[in-house]
Amino acid sequence: MKRACHRRSLAACGLAMLGVSFAANAQSGTDASPSLQVEWNARLRHEQVDDDAFSRDAQADTLRLRLGLRANFGNGWSGFLEGAGTASANDHYNSGANGQAQYPGITDPHGTELNQAWLAWQGGDFGAKVGRQEIVLDNQRWVGNVAWRQFEQTFDAVALQWKPAADWTLRYDWLDRVNRVAGPDALNPLARKRLLNTHLFNAAWTHGNQQVSGYAYLHKDKDIATASTATYGARWVGKPAPEGGLGWAVEGARQYDYGNNPQNFAHSYWLLEPAWTQWGVTGKLAWEHLGGDGHTALQTPLATLHAFNGWDDQFTVTPVNGLEDYYLSLNGNLGKQGWASKLGWVVAYHDYHADKGSSHYGDEWNASLSFPLVPGLTGLVKVASYRADRYAHDDTKVWLQLEWQGKKPL
Repeated sequence: MKRACHRRSLAACGLAMLGVSFAANAQSGTDASPSLQVEWNARLRHEQVDDDAFSRDAQADTLRLRLGLRANFGNGWSGFLEGAGTASANDHYNSGANGQAQYPGITDPHGTELNQAWLAWQGGDFGAKVGRQEIVLDNQRWVGNVAWRQFEQTFDAVALQWKPAADWTLRYDWLDRVNRVAGPDALNPLARKRLLNTHLFNAAWTHGNQQVSGYAYLHKDKDIATASTATYGARWVGKPAPEGGLGWAVEGARQYDYGNNPQNFAHSYWLLEPAWTQWGVTGKLAWEHLGGDGHTALQTPLATLHAFNGWDDQFTVTPVNGLEDYYLSLNGNLGKQGWASKLGWVVAYHDYHADKGSSHYGDEWNASLSFPLVPGLTGLVKVASYRADRYAHDDTKVWLQLEWQGKKPL
């Protein structure tokens, strides 16, 4: 019995606790009526991939709906239950679940899943949450929810947060399982979920427009031992003043083999990202280093990977020779007043090299334009073009997207 209970997901435990808490509050009468709110997010997307490694282009037309119910029970207690479903208009792409291996991959399979189910308590400066949930730390370089894909990444976890002072935030998260973006029906079971025993420690100090954070991420993957790592690092971020000026992000970390990992390695991570904002436009000229020794390389398997090293997703797994990403980006709005001020644009260029050796992997251009249509509804046009030198193949991706989100009290 104990063994069976141990194997149950924390999401199921969270649902049970949610029901118990709701019944207890209803019977006690301490809250006249629970506050309920329905929340939704619908996303219609066309994605097209032209990969020179395939004779056919991939095209995916998908519609994703997330629908959730949030409850506030009073006395600091709250809960959230959310389902997600994705429909696909065709199978002209390899979703990881449809077996269409003759097409390039687009990891947006059709299907349904329980996205979130958690119970939380917030009392003063301390908060706790248990169940299936999103976890986002710092800029999501190490841990994130991968919101770009139609099925997002969630964790069956216990999350604790404490604010011992106004400018300090301490977090501890224990991860029992990661539910991955490939969805519940992926042909590879390890692409659906992984069993973990991961401990995440994060401490952040905020002062004015600056924040300094330190972290220790002890990640044990029970299903893939070579993915288990211990990462220790620090991050310093400065935001520009409202009128513009200098901003920056500086980060350094060291990653080691950990737990059940049979390998032996130590890799460095470095980020130097100065930025300047002027006339509403922000420019960045930056360098990111992920170490590699020719046999293993620094990895970030729980990250929101699409946000890093180019939108074409060539480096979601760091090559064994490591990665040096030199990049330039510009972003802003098309105007200062009226509707043009709401049109957001981004242009970026990446130049990729190996850490070990002198190989030039390739380079990449990214561009996007986002625009509001009506309250709650936004559109997006986005493109990524990777040109290979000594790594992978030429690849171009185009996205057309509409996203509608909102909430309504019941």
